[in-house]
Amino acid sequence: MQDPTDPESLPTSRALVIVEPAELVPVATHLALRPTPTLPGIVDLETERADAYARAARADNTHRAYAADWTIFTTWCAERGERPLPASAELVRRFVAWEADRGRSPATIERRVAAIGHYHRAENFVAPTALPDAGRLRETMAGIRNSRGGKKTRKRAADAAILEAMLGTFPGEGLRALRDRAVLAIGMAAALRRSELVALTVDVIELVPEGLRIIIGRSKTDQGQEGAEVAVLEGSRLRPKAHLLAWMGAAGHDGGPLFRRLTRGDELTDDGMSDRAVARLVQAAARKAGLDERQFAGHSLRAGFLTESAARGATIFKMQEVSRHKTVQILSEYVRSAERFRHHAGAGFL
Repeated sequence: MQDPTDPESLPTSRALVIVEPAELVPVATHLALRPTPTLPGIVDLETERADAYARAARADNTHRAYAADWTIFTTWCAERGERPLPASAELVRRFVAWEADRGRSPATIERRVAAIGHYHRAENFVAPTALPDAGRLRETMAGIRNSRGGKKTRKRAADAAILEAMLGTFPGEGLRALRDRAVLAIGMAAALRRSELVALTVDVIELVPEGLRIIIGRSKTDQGQEGAEVAVLEGSRLRPKAHLLAWMGAAGHDGGPLFRRLTRGDELTDDGMSDRAVARLVQAAARKAGLDERQFAGHSLRAGFLTESAARGATIFKMQEVSRHKTVQILSEYVRSAERFRHHAGAGFL
């Protein structure tokens, strides 16, 4: 073995390199902490995806309502030379008072305030209702609720008799008549919200001997998209299955949106119906049936199923299987309404 003090160095392949341990520490630490350069566009792409997931936290209808509410608020601010973002609690308090004076319902005003808070949080500002001086704003909102209180006005339910009359207002075998009858029948028979109705696709419909199985995806109370299965009976009076099969047979589409938009010439398009189109359809059917269309809306179909099933003695739990309400409080109101005159305490002497 060669003496390490020998001035003649060993061959390169066998050379011993003696390095003090302290010399390794700063070099390794420096390399570990050196930041990795971000590739161009990655931050923007990831930000866009994060924003998309944030938007998905709320239903499309909520986004549209919030956008409309925010426009109303910012327009109001512009007319007064006020800054809408960030807004003070006092500014929002003046705004809600103005809305109340215009006859807006407490529910609408509360949604406006929620929209204002949503847009503040989206820009990393504190919502006006969460500010330290928001006490007077909350008192004003409470006063509006008290002064405008009373029973909540609900749209009229399209029960079995009303829906039967509505179906009769779209006679014939034309594409539009077939579609409109199917929309009304399925909307009521499956107790669907209008957003759920227009979100149906061909592949979520399963034909079974008893009627239909429909898979409901994302909905107002199912933001986690767990999905739910709804059973729709064949039916002999309103015949939802027959109406749906007639529409699907005439449309001839084997994928995509179940209920499609039609052109003015009644030609089929690839686009699904909008939820607003459902509301207009229900009101048009009510008008043609000789009813006050102002009393009806898209929700009338869902309410119609619950009203009719409660009147016929269905239990809350069987109603819940179809309606998919998370709690039974709302359903209990339908049952109480149906049973108000059943076994009445005054029966026999009034």
